[in-house]
Amino acid sequence: MNVLFDNLSLYGNGFLGTIKLFLVAAVGSLILGTVLAGARVSPVPVLRSFGTLYVNTIRNTPLTLVLFFFAFAYPRLEIADVSFFWRACIGLILYTAAFVCEVVRSGVNTVPVGQAEASRALGFTFGQTMTEVVMPQAIRSVVPPLTNVQIALLKNTTIAAGFSVLEAGGIYANLSERGYNVFVGLLWVALGFLVLVLPLTLLQRNLDRRWSTAR
Repeated sequence: MNVLFDNLSLYGNGFLGTIKLFLVAAVGSLILGTVLAGARVSPVPVLRSFGTLYVNTIRNTPLTLVLFFFAFAYPRLEIADVSFFWRACIGLILYTAAFVCEVVRSGVNTVPVGQAEASRALGFTFGQTMTEVVMPQAIRSVVPPLTNVQIALLKNTTIAAGFSVLEAGGIYANLSERGYNVFVGLLWVALGFLVLVLPLTLLQRNLDRRWSTAR
């Protein structure tokens, strides 16, 4: 217990950084992933091609490489000077959005085609059909896999520790420098992640029960 109590500020700051990183990346990836899913099912060939190219490229690129680019290559582009934290957020958003896109797209495919055809017959545009008819049903049907993607994102935040971002994944290095038992310290980190994942799991079960749809 002394490893935890002697380093409460370290654990507190580390997990606070993890939570901030996760919340920003989760919201950003959900928005971008949903937009990409709309592009992938769009009747416009250019949008479909762009969505497919993006998803296939990002999903086959290691997250470490994506974060490495934003940590070291991005500053050389001299586009805008942003902190390591926001670079990590951008990298996680771009990476996770590809997985969110595929989950949402699979949900779109569960919506009967007749509903989209009926909405178009009523004069709905493609955008109105997606936002008012298809997407609400698609999101409800993919709550479990979408939650799994966000849980994976939460765990992926630990990679940001290697790029000077203060979060829970970097606690072990600080403990090692201070001479504490790193193994015990990592057990507390693992317990902390279990505590963070539990609310997501409970939320997923609650939403799935509330929004359960007949297959």
